[in-house]
Amino acid sequence: MKKLKVLIVDDSSVMRKIVERSLRQAGLDLGEVLEASNGAEGLVEVQKGAWDLILSDINMPAMDGLEFLKNLSGLECAKGVPVVMITTEGSEARVVEALSAGARGYIRKPFTPEQVKERVAPLLGGVL
Repeated sequence: MKKLKVLIVDDSSVMRKIVERSLRQAGLDLGEVLEASNGAEGLVEVQKGAWDLILSDINMPAMDGLEFLKNLSGLECAKGVPVVMITTEGSEARVVEALSAGARGYIRKPFTPEQVKERVAPLLGGVL
């Protein structure tokens, strides 16, 4: 089984660690896990290599998750990489906007490792 290369984009360092821990508790075999504190930093990281999975918050300063997602669509290195949005958004419109912009799924905060596995594992079928 291949170890996954994952990028977690969230303005909260605590939330980035919670996401990583939840991925591990969900049974995903993580290799390299990199973090970015906003969409602009995330774009820099994405361009440094091949990714198996990107998880991004929607609400962040500098560049929010929706703008990050829209910028990803123009990057050849991000083609085919599943992006899962992490949100506290109560508004279905923001989630629908993220899915329309290319997100492959979303996870609402607070979440459990089981919910993470349920949303992420099906997206990694060709990688696991």
